[in-house]
Amino acid sequence: MKDLVKIIAGNISMTFAYAYLIVPNEIINGGVTSSALLLNALSGYNIAMLANFVTGLLLIICLVFLGKEYFFKSIVSSLSYMVFFNFFYSLKINFEINIALVIIISSILIAIGYYLCITANASTVGFDVIALILHHKNEKIDIAATIRIINLFVLILGLLVYGYTSIVKGIAFTLLFSYLLKKMLDRKQNTVKLATESVLDESSKVKEVK
Repeated sequence: MKDLVKIIAGNISMTFAYAYLIVPNEIINGGVTSSALLLNALSGYNIAMLANFVTGLLLIICLVFLGKEYFFKSIVSSLSYMVFFNFFYSLKINFEINIALVIIISSILIAIGYYLCITANASTVGFDVIALILHHKNEKIDIAATIRIINLFVLILGLLVYGYTSIVKGIAFTLLFSYLLKKMLDRKQNTVKLATESVLDESSKVKEVK
């Protein structure tokens, strides 16, 4: 239950940022919604529908490479993403905020969202699926760094459609977001490591007493 709450809360945080900050300001950041923005510019199809299509494709990849636990939790994540993004996007609420604040706020909200989903053993059913697959194959591969590389690749493609302005905003967002996510994941990993070492120390002391 705790994991499900984290997954839903994470998606609320992310979709709020995407619907009200990322999409209106055309910030191409390499995520699913950004890919939908690119496809929208090329095809004219609805952004929400395109985002749902890409999400479904990544969900299939998740099942094949990450297994059933990640798949079922990622279904909850993808459904939450679809429901909340469609809900927030349909409200057509506009926030008049300085672009620097938009980048900072959206980076924080989306980093928190990714962190909550990843630590609940679920993907956001975004391109973090690719990063998680690579990390599972080799734990030395950094999740946040891989997401950053994928995002920057999508940014290069976005340059052809949206020009330099959106890409500069996207690079600023990607660097800040991935930095925040890495800090949170590293802190979590260090906490788990310290807890494990503490348990091992206690076990050693018990054995010595015996």
